[in-house]
Amino acid sequence: MSDGNLVSAYVEDAERDLEVSVRPKRLDEFIAQDRVRDQLDLLLKGAMRRGSPPDHILLSGPPGLGKTSLANIVAAELGSGIRVTSGPAIERSGDLAAILTSLAEGDVLFIDEIHRIARPAEELLYSAMEDFRVDVVVGKGPGATAIPLDVEPFTLVGATTRSGLLTGPMRDRFGFVAHLDFYSPADLETLLHRSARILGVPITDDGAAEIAGRSRGTPRIANRLLRRVRDFAEVRADGVVTLETARAALRVYDVDALGLDRLDRAVLTALVDSFRGGPVGLSTLAVAVGEQPDTVEEVCEPFLVRAGLLARTPRGRVATEAAWHHLGRNPPNGTFGSSTPPVPDLFSVEPDQP
Repeated sequence: MSDGNLVSAYVEDAERDLEVSVRPKRLDEFIAQDRVRDQLDLLLKGAMRRGSPPDHILLSGPPGLGKTSLANIVAAELGSGIRVTSGPAIERSGDLAAILTSLAEGDVLFIDEIHRIARPAEELLYSAMEDFRVDVVVGKGPGATAIPLDVEPFTLVGATTRSGLLTGPMRDRFGFVAHLDFYSPADLETLLHRSARILGVPITDDGAAEIAGRSRGTPRIANRLLRRVRDFAEVRADGVVTLETARAALRVYDVDALGLDRLDRAVLTALVDSFRGGPVGLSTLAVAVGEQPDTVEEVCEPFLVRAGLLARTPRGRVATEAAWHHLGRNPPNGTFGSSTPPVPDLFSVEPDQP
């Protein structure tokens, strides 16, 4: 994991095993998302009492909030096996047919980024979800023959970060649809204490609160920052994650008080210093910070917009007044006036407020 991706909500291959170690295994271990957790509990217990697989489940929401964890929890609560794949990995309908016909009765099939599944495979999935049957076409042209194959009753768990890209027929076949929301700082503190116990990291309440406040409401980022702060604490401190240790460590990794990293601040600085706050087009802004447009749009902008630091307008990207203030600048129209007090160093170790 490079420093530039430290606060990215997307997972990298190198940290998948680390994530598994701190993932909750049961529904009662899953922190926050109370509404979704209660609804899933009812769905799964009702299905187990009837002795039949539960309805197909669609989980939507930004990356890093626990969709994969919930899919594994569904299988664990049902006491069944789970097969894991992703939409981009299913390029042909035959690939999906091979997976479906290998499922045992009651198994869970988890398809991550299901909105990216190929259209022929999606159409094959319709009959599998409704009738537990797939038609495999053998041959080409007039001599092609459709061979019906039965599929054992199963539960499909689909996860998507862009539910708007799902087709109507696909969405309608899910009996349970849930949206995961960003975590509150208090929920992230609870999560960090749990992860610290699993990893064997001594952590104080203030240390957990400091990391939680810079984690963008995302458990994946919180756990990633915890591992980096742990490294700092073990090498340059006494091994305990305290408020001062967390602040010093995150200063080293260029994660400021709002959870912005180097690239986030570069985008805001370019908007404010080079373009007087905008508006400016995405491509121009990407060139100014030396990144690809899709990196700026998909990695940086979602949080900057949610934090109220950047606005997307028909004319281009615009830095908000909060962005000017965050960078310690006065907006060009003088809204704050020359008497605006200086903004403190975001990486400084500040004393606790009374």
